[in-house]
Amino acid sequence: MMDLSDFHVDIGPQYEGETVRKEDMYVEFGGPKVPHKFELVTLKQVGEVENESVKIIGPDIKEMEEGSSHPLAIMIEIAGEELEKDMEPVIERRVHMYCNNIEGFYHMNQRNDIWLRLNKGSFKKGLDSLEEIGNMLIFLFTSELMAIEEISVTFVTDPAKVQELLAHALDIYAARDERAKGLKEDDVDEFYGCVLCQSFAPTHVCVITPERIANCGAINWFDGRAAYKLDPEGPIFAVPKGECLDPVRGEYTGVNQNAIERSLGEYDVVYLHSAFDRPHTSCGCFQSICFYIPEVDAFGLVHRDFAGPTVIGEAFSRMAGTTSGGKQVEGSLGMALEYLRSPKFLQADGGMYRMVWLPKEIKERYKDAIPDDLYDKIATEEDVSNADELAEWLQNAGHPWVLGEVELP
Repeated sequence: MMDLSDFHVDIGPQYEGETVRKEDMYVEFGGPKVPHKFELVTLKQVGEVENESVKIIGPDIKEMEEGSSHPLAIMIEIAGEELEKDMEPVIERRVHMYCNNIEGFYHMNQRNDIWLRLNKGSFKKGLDSLEEIGNMLIFLFTSELMAIEEISVTFVTDPAKVQELLAHALDIYAARDERAKGLKEDDVDEFYGCVLCQSFAPTHVCVITPERIANCGAINWFDGRAAYKLDPEGPIFAVPKGECLDPVRGEYTGVNQNAIERSLGEYDVVYLHSAFDRPHTSCGCFQSICFYIPEVDAFGLVHRDFAGPTVIGEAFSRMAGTTSGGKQVEGSLGMALEYLRSPKFLQADGGMYRMVWLPKEIKERYKDAIPDDLYDKIATEEDVSNADELAEWLQNAGHPWVLGEVELP
């Protein structure tokens, strides 16, 4: 049985919220420079998991050049008589929290957006192998989640292998998201809240409903239910829906009360489906930012992997700095990309018909979420480079919002 004395660096919640800046970084995995990265938890039958084994496929940390960036796959297999398939994404999301419990180790985002950094100080203390990080994760998972009877961790840093495995992971993510479709907010009596990101955004509380997936894109309503069942005292909890005060904006008495209690009194009203007045707060792990463009009184959206400047001249990284932190920022909303497919996507503000600019990759990937009569009227980075060009382009394209053909509910 492992204990804390087996490790070269300390472990504990006191390290949550620590960041590793570029000048302090020994090595990093994933992030915007690396196209292929992911983390995945898979449930197996008891007896099928090589318990407490840690494997590394590809170069280890000690073999990497200082300051370098690398692809990474974190694949964890678990088994336990009380575990259920629905708990896979819940346990997967704990990778974020547990990595950030490690002194000098930083983890951001989720699924195929992960970004991890090891600082120079912890490397010099002897944390020079993914094997030790794997053992730390096993220690934390088994210490806090008693339902896990068997667990193994595999790290893949070989670029070709990570790319190969990523395709399978993406299929699994898509299947999870598909399962959540069809259920409506009116069909349930409670939502779920998540405070996994409060170490980075102390006043942020993610509210997860059947029609609003968590900002990180990793936890849908079914996942929230499974998480609460797995660990009732954990960071994901039930939120009584209460009375619906505004069905268009998505305001509920239970969500408002939850905001008061969990945000340290920072805010007391939350609109789940509007980017104006009292929008949902943003953490730091959001997949994308929906941003207001005053020149056309409409919205654009940029995702984390978009490298260039947006139509308003700012890159994702700069916009994330003003959007994140657990604040209610009007017209700047951190969100999951899957929320684009929700029937209630910003319904109070005009929904998809108020969207006028998207990165080409996102426009193509989420084509099914865009009405047929709108698809060719949404600009991308290939069409315009600034807001003035956008205004002219939208007029020529006949975008219904710009032409005044869309009425707000």
